Amino acid sequence: MKVKRRSAIPLLDDSGTALQSRPVRKRNPTQPSLPFDPMPERVEPCLALLRPAPPEGPDWLFENKWDGYRLAIHIEPKGVRIITRGGHDWTHRFPTIAEAAKKLGVGTAILDGEAVVLNKKGHADFGALQRSLGGRGGKRASTEAGFFAFDLLYFDGHDLTKTELDVRRHLLSDFLNGATGAVQLSEEADGAGLLAKACMMGLEGIIAKHRDRPYRSGRTGDWIKIKCIQSESFMIVGYEQSAVARSGIGSLLLAARRGDAWVSVGSVGTGFKAKDAEYLRKTLDKLKTKKPVVPIKGKNYVFALPTLIAEIEFRGWTDDGNLRHASYKGLREVQDNAAVFDMETMAAGK
Repeated sequence: MKVKRRSAIPLLDDSGTALQSRPVRKRNPTQPSLPFDPMPERVEPCLALLRPAPPEGPDWLFENKWDGYRLAIHIEPKGVRIITRGGHDWTHRFPTIAEAAKKLGVGTAILDGEAVVLNKKGHADFGALQRSLGGRGGKRASTEAGFFAFDLLYFDGHDLTKTELDVRRHLLSDFLNGATGAVQLSEEADGAGLLAKACMMGLEGIIAKHRDRPYRSGRTGDWIKIKCIQSESFMIVGYEQSAVARSGIGSLLLAARRGDAWVSVGSVGTGFKAKDAEYLRKTLDKLKTKKPVVPIKGKNYVFALPTLIAEIEFRGWTDDGNLRHASYKGLREVQDNAAVFDMETMAAGK
């Protein structure tokens, strides 16, 4: 049976004039084409909490963990901005990604994802990404990097951060359906066996995300990372001198955060090449300080101010809180404001 729809009858005030609601907010003149939610300048990223094993159950979505630089792509009416995890504009450092984002055919969007450089096996190579940018402090623009999007925070005038992940992923999949260029979709995977497969392939690990949660900034536990070979950022607080090692560096002294304080996590003496060691020695000598950042003693130690952030691969922790089988991967950009590992985060993840 077809039901005839009635036209809405306006509400009238005492004088018989139709009542009208006031606008919820004033229209932003710089964003005339956005009738709903104003586009944020930046969204503080959601971060994954480290756990030793993946969660179980249908409430979780799983992806491979990308070993690269966390970025947000802002597609705006006037162009594209690429923002780092620390809030810096790196559009000029990733021109290929920016150009691909312009061609996606959407008016407004914010994509959350990771910039990576893939090796011959199709795996993300952090060292290759660093080299493509000219190394730490380099000014090169990376034309080799691609972007894998894993979340959609804003789309076509709508703020999506308060919607559940399943909805955001559905919209993202439709938006990037078939994209194969420098901006692609980071595919979901079946949780069963994914960690074992990732470890067998030599990947860093996997990420588990709760399907029903909104996008919440910081380490809330909505996202969990499970690593095959652990890799984190630590502060270099000095080095051990050596008469036989390359450029005089026997090992780098490392520290992590514990709240607002620094705590020693041991040292790393493998993974850096002669060129790396030469740069590290030259830079750390400029940062020399007589007072160590962390209370460690050694007659061959040279202490440095906490400035250089190193990405370190390791196999676990000793009982006294030092890294096991640590290996140097490269330096993090200071401008990227990479988060140095916090021991309280590790404790929360247990």
